Amino acid sequence: MNPGLENCYVIVSKLSGDNNENFIREGQNKGCGTRMWFIILTLKEKLHFSCCHCSERSSATSLALSLSSNMTSKKIIAVFGATGAQGGSVARAILESKKFAVRALTRDVTKPKAQALRDLGIEVIKGDLDDEASVEAALKGTYGAFLVTNFWEHFSKEKEVCQGKLVADAAKRLGVKHVVFSGLENVKRLSGGKLEVPHFDAKGEVEEYFWSIGVPMTSVRVAAYFENFLTTWKPVKASDGDYYTLAIPMGDVPMDGISVADVGAVVCSIFNSPEEFVGKAVGLSAEALTIQQYADVLSKVLGKDIRDAKMTPEAYEKLGIPVGKEIANMCRFYQTRPDRDVKLTHRLNPKVKSFSQFISENKGAFKGV
Repeated sequence: MNPGLENCYVIVSKLSGDNNENFIREGQNKGCGTRMWFIILTLKEKLHFSCCHCSERSSATSLALSLSSNMTSKKIIAVFGATGAQGGSVARAILESKKFAVRALTRDVTKPKAQALRDLGIEVIKGDLDDEASVEAALKGTYGAFLVTNFWEHFSKEKEVCQGKLVADAAKRLGVKHVVFSGLENVKRLSGGKLEVPHFDAKGEVEEYFWSIGVPMTSVRVAAYFENFLTTWKPVKASDGDYYTLAIPMGDVPMDGISVADVGAVVCSIFNSPEEFVGKAVGLSAEALTIQQYADVLSKVLGKDIRDAKMTPEAYEKLGIPVGKEIANMCRFYQTRPDRDVKLTHRLNPKVKSFSQFISENKGAFKGV
């Protein structure tokens, strides 16, 4: 029997005694999407027809062979943090490209976001960045991987560096051909120790480690998320009038921004062109605006008077925000205009949204403004 067909037939025949509800549930537990499992369910019924139904059996065999071929012929990209904003964007973009198969990694395979990925036909398995065996299992048999680490889950630079190095070492051992890492600059090193931005510095150290051990890696350095304007950077009503302010300590220096939802298509394009991007850092930005220009866009779209608060980094540090100093230092670094390439970003994702488009699509988030 053809090996691909045999694999598909084993999946079908092993579960032939279950009713459809249990069959689907077990398939989902194994990481199969609902659509894929429905196809296998159909095969199960057809493959159990009697010999006199040879034409039906032949049809089912052909379908099984085709399905198995599609499942095994595409190179696999493992996506860490696939239920998060950035990882989810990447997983969906790769799936939509139809050029690679996606293996989505998440610590909790039972959460609704994991189920949503299964329903798209994506393989979902447990993946823990703190567990070496889990990471090795996730990367086994893959062509490439997308890695995003989340400093804000634990606020530990050391832990983030350890997680990144663990993946780098596993990728090296297993011969992964292309890793795309959501990196950032090592601000502490670049500033000679004058500025520390732990969530940048950790990713910068991980970048350096990947390249130092010879893993074929591309770093995507993502600009400030437009999504921040829906939460932490939301306009605040001024105490001395009927207007709102944006308290982002950038002075008159433009700040690059992008929607996290647009990162996935960029990463997919990078996986499609390893010869151009392996060994490089790619700075992503949809556009760069001053804080007053961001305020002007918000004013126009929301019909409110929104202004730049003209806050300095020093004043921002004194607001009493838990990560105030870190954000102030981040903005100090942004004021040096780190390399973010608007033109390249638009080439890699021609549908990338402007800030105006993003705010227009998310007006509902500003109901209290």
